[in-house]
Amino acid sequence: MKLVTFTHAGSTRAGVLTESGDIADMCSPMLDMLADGSLIERAKKALADGTTIPATEAGFNAPVPRPPKVLAIGLNYRDHAEESGQPIPQRPVVFAKMPTCIVGPDHPIYIPRVSRAVDWEAELCFVIGKRARYVSAADATQYIAGYSAGNDVSVRDWQFHSPTWMMGKSFDTHGPLGPWLVTPDELDVSKLGVRLYVNDELKQDSNTNQLIFGVGEIVEYLSAGFTLEPGDVVFTGTPAGVGGARKPPEFLKPGDTVRVEIAGLGVLSNPVAEEPA
Repeated sequence: MKLVTFTHAGSTRAGVLTESGDIADMCSPMLDMLADGSLIERAKKALADGTTIPATEAGFNAPVPRPPKVLAIGLNYRDHAEESGQPIPQRPVVFAKMPTCIVGPDHPIYIPRVSRAVDWEAELCFVIGKRARYVSAADATQYIAGYSAGNDVSVRDWQFHSPTWMMGKSFDTHGPLGPWLVTPDELDVSKLGVRLYVNDELKQDSNTNQLIFGVGEIVEYLSAGFTLEPGDVVFTGTPAGVGGARKPPEFLKPGDTVRVEIAGLGVLSNPVAEEPA
């Protein structure tokens, strides 16, 4: 199933896409149904009910608009570690993004007042579906609500203000996510094509089979340290081709359009604009 958060008639709530591409209304926020464990049951009920809203009449938001936690894995593709001049990690390199960075498809990525070094990073993301602590890699899929495309937008100069990277990874609008969540029964995420375009020019082109640490290993590692909660979002890492590693460096500018395409997960497209006053 493809699960969405949408806005229609002044109300924002979750829905599930029908085969025709319209929205079966689930009448509750995504995070509420993740928290109480009713998401899949409610999605099936909404589909069976048959009442739909035309997708053309709705606005799509990030599937989880305000996650409890946003975690990310750095240097998780060998070629990206190499282009960054960093050693290949022996364990996942974990950092945090602030939940206020999350936006949905078509929402502008803002160039902040304090930097012009705004870079792109296409990433496979997953959302936690139930409380997870000390989960093995083999059992990880049971704890995942769905997968989505993401863009770990990074302000490169601010990223290296401290070893944690958090400041440069957490600017408002710098966590596009969407356009929907695809449930784990729908696809094998171990071998998905990952591409990113800026103004229709291909910048990143790889496959999730190049991940150093796969989804299961990431869940096992994170849940050994702290509890993962329903609605938590995890960005799994980006392949080579980021702007900051190019010679000369390339960064996003107002008027650009960034498009992330991950096989089976749809297209996440966002315009780039100056941060409003």
